[in-house]
Amino acid sequence: MKREHSEDARVEFLTGPQVAERYQISGMTLYRWLRDPKLAFPKPMVVNRRKFFKENELTAWERDRAKGAA
Repeated sequence: MKREHSEDARVEFLTGPQVAERYQISGMTLYRWLRDPKLAFPKPMVVNRRKFFKENELTAWERDRAKGAA
């Protein structure tokens, strides 16, 4: 079975420090966001104790937050 790969199906990952930089927060704040169930921040994939976040999940979370603020 042959699968087609498109640019849209490609998943980009950001490291924990990149996510902290994206939102202009500290590592401790990111840690707190991950443990706050009310915030529903996207959970990372963990590889060798390093956190990797799917960029598309972060974007969806941002949209949800913007809808709630409007």
